[in-house]
Amino acid sequence: MDEEKRVAVLPWLRHPVDLTRGEQLCVRMVPFMDRRLKSVLENMEISNLFPVQVALWHETVGPGNFERDLCINSPTGSGKTLAYALPIVQKLLPSSTIKCLRALVVVPTRDLALQVKQVFDALTLPLGLRVGLAVGQSSVVDEISSLVHVPGEEEGPNPGFFSPFWFQSKVDILVATPGRLVDHVNMSRGFTLKHLRYLVVDEADRLLREDYQSWLPTVLKSTQSNNDDVTGDDDVFQLGGVERGSNPHHRLAKVVLSATLTRDPGRLVLLNLHHPLFLSAGQMRYRLPENLEAYKLICERKVKPLYLVALLKSLGEEKCVVFTKSVESTHRLCKLLNCFEDLQIDIKEYSGLQHQRVRSKTLNEFRKGEFQVLVSSDAMTRGMDVEGVRNVINYDMPKYIKTYVHRAGRTARAGQTGRCFTLMSNDEVGRFKKLMKKAEASACLEHTIPSCLIEALHSTYQSALSKLKEIILETRKKPKDKSCQ
Repeated sequence: MDEEKRVAVLPWLRHPVDLTRGEQLCVRMVPFMDRRLKSVLENMEISNLFPVQVALWHETVGPGNFERDLCINSPTGSGKTLAYALPIVQKLLPSSTIKCLRALVVVPTRDLALQVKQVFDALTLPLGLRVGLAVGQSSVVDEISSLVHVPGEEEGPNPGFFSPFWFQSKVDILVATPGRLVDHVNMSRGFTLKHLRYLVVDEADRLLREDYQSWLPTVLKSTQSNNDDVTGDDDVFQLGGVERGSNPHHRLAKVVLSATLTRDPGRLVLLNLHHPLFLSAGQMRYRLPENLEAYKLICERKVKPLYLVALLKSLGEEKCVVFTKSVESTHRLCKLLNCFEDLQIDIKEYSGLQHQRVRSKTLNEFRKGEFQVLVSSDAMTRGMDVEGVRNVINYDMPKYIKTYVHRAGRTARAGQTGRCFTLMSNDEVGRFKKLMKKAEASACLEHTIPSCLIEALHSTYQSALSKLKEIILETRKKPKDKSCQ
């Protein structure tokens, strides 16, 4: 079913808490926050919480005390990761010596999982809590060894005795992609979700849209405890005012987030939400960052590369992400741009054509400012945070407003300003206007480039095309294992 079509709205979605009415709050004034956690935030140079972070704190640690499951629709860059990380860490602190997995964060991609883990690591390392990662970068066997401890495993298991309590979790919090999470649930001895207290579904619209080995039903079923499982001292502990062990059916608290949260009842019902509360930034589903300047750049298709080059030159040394419609387009455009002799801008690509290690290395270099322009497929759109990205360029206009929102959200993050340029031909202008009407704060100005600058690039463009053809021919001659390097 196309999500752009009108669907029935669940009753609880009709009365959202408006996040735009909230204000920032000084960390020192946050109620009930452990002084150790406040100290960690100060060391991270975080002095204020953003409105979405304040709202979640009140609903989880404050008066709300996680009595309801939470669904958050908030713009990219508004601080959603820290918004759920803070209350989870706060809730787990009183029982930091307990050896079991109690919080799970599910995200759609490896790179986003690594980013979320970094946020948790910054909060938890000084506090004694442990964070694990399950994303499939290594084998299931190697990965589970970092998540589960087997007492006496050096000597091997006792063949005469086996008990689930023979295993102990090495982590309190797990950040995982859905496919690898299901692998561990189905295949890894000692891996259990039966002590899970908190489930976060980040980028929920994508995770609910794609099946991922039926990950959600698998996870929810695996969190169900029974009386036979609750024995031993390690299973009775105090957490958030409720004694776990005395109530084996304690509710699993859920936080569901996205910048473009789905309204599809058929998908939301899969989450089995408990009296859900909807927190949203504004009345419309799609909202762009508050400090974003949006521009359209109209040009003929055949000279679009020239307009892109001229635009990149005009942006100087500012960090920029250029989005294309596919991994193939990303690869070709990056090669073409690097064939322009006088561009003098360092450019690299980021797409699903690359190995995970290559993408991670490229992203780290981009974060460090080792090159200026990243040409990307939509693999970069979901939740990725790169500090200092001043500009986003849609080389290919997105088909859906959801894609535009996520692309534009790579800039103007955390209160900073940013710009989003969209290149389009004359016959695409009408569709773009219809697209932007679906988003709040959708005013879009026209950006122009003097024709003399475009004319001056024609000869360089022809030379770049010739070089690109030579590169393609050389690549085809090489063995396949070398052409992918």
